[in-house]
Amino acid sequence: MLDVEKILATPAEFDEAMRLRGIGPCAEQIKKLDQTRRAALIVLQEAQTRRNQLARQIPAERAHPETFAQLSQEACQLKEHLPELEQRAEEAQTALKECLSHLPNIPAEDVPHGADEKANVVLRHWGEKPTFAFTPKTHDVLGEARGLMDFQLAAMLSGARFFVLKGELARLERALSAFMLDIHTKEFGYQEVSPPYLVRSEILYGTGQLPKFQEDLFCTKDGRWLIPTAEVVVTNFVREKILEEKDLPLRFVAHTPCFRSEAGAAGRDTKGLIRVHQFSKVELVSITTPTQGEEEFHRMVGAAEAVLQRLCLPYRVVALSTGDMGFSAKRTYDLEVWLPGSGEYREISSCSWCGDFQARRMQARYRPAEKGAPLVHVHTFNGSGLPIGRTLVAIIENYQQKGGSIAIPDALKPYINGQEMI
Repeated sequence: MLDVEKILATPAEFDEAMRLRGIGPCAEQIKKLDQTRRAALIVLQEAQTRRNQLARQIPAERAHPETFAQLSQEACQLKEHLPELEQRAEEAQTALKECLSHLPNIPAEDVPHGADEKANVVLRHWGEKPTFAFTPKTHDVLGEARGLMDFQLAAMLSGARFFVLKGELARLERALSAFMLDIHTKEFGYQEVSPPYLVRSEILYGTGQLPKFQEDLFCTKDGRWLIPTAEVVVTNFVREKILEEKDLPLRFVAHTPCFRSEAGAAGRDTKGLIRVHQFSKVELVSITTPTQGEEEFHRMVGAAEAVLQRLCLPYRVVALSTGDMGFSAKRTYDLEVWLPGSGEYREISSCSWCGDFQARRMQARYRPAEKGAPLVHVHTFNGSGLPIGRTLVAIIENYQQKGGSIAIPDALKPYINGQEMI
């Protein structure tokens, strides 16, 4: 949620920020909605003040029948009118909130300007692409050939965009999650948590998935939602809380299943594990003060990079443009891993700094150490550290051998009893 006071103080700058996010001028609309809200609140507050005055005044006028009757009549009329004034004030507040809830975060000053991914900027590369004495195959071809990846069975069970892993690939999937969690907890100090996979609507609203992205989610008949990422539930750990500055930053890591409808992905990545309805992911979440933000963002990116580096998977770091960033982000870096089978880099992690955007929606604040200082909204961060399926894809394609077998990265061998080859 954006800060209305900042919008009204710098309307031209705000409209320019929204233009960069692909949205037309709206500062004037917000100003009018806020004026309507303020006017409705003033009328309501004046009526409530008068009601309280009458409550004190009427008993004292019992000895003056005419005045007593006039004041009593005014009190009755006011009582009848107050519900209407309360409704007007509530409707005005809801209209402003509804408008703001559909507006994305303001991008940081260093975010590349552009309408889509074409304006993204590659910041750096890591690792060398593997060379093969044969034509490398894609992960789905290799997985199916070994009988360890079954898309037909998954389609029979659940429909398109699902998969079944068997045997050694299922075991490798399990090993990857333990490997990633160990890195993040032991080396980067994230606290491991195991959160619910079903959440209420307000939890998704808090991190920005609702109301704008409802079609991308799965909802149960009782009105709860399957999480699209652990970011949703873990970030809300601080919902409606007042934290102490000395306790920040907070860092959490969770390994959960994730569920996405992929409503906007028709015809894209229909084969393999790249874009599916259900997958598992290790997610990083940080809660900080504003001044800790810059350092924490790069720290989180480094934690995600560490996983790829230990696995010796070549990748690049990309700064997303204003038109390609997620709704809640003020800055996002993607890690894109090299996939020899398709001969391209593909996203494997997104790390985002959301500023106080999510905190305002969740009402998450902290009390500064300075005595008497006002409460401040926290800053929130989220990053993939990493998705298990896409990491499995990268290992299969980068470590494939001529006969179709797959070498195990050295870092993973302790997690699968020293096994060297699939």
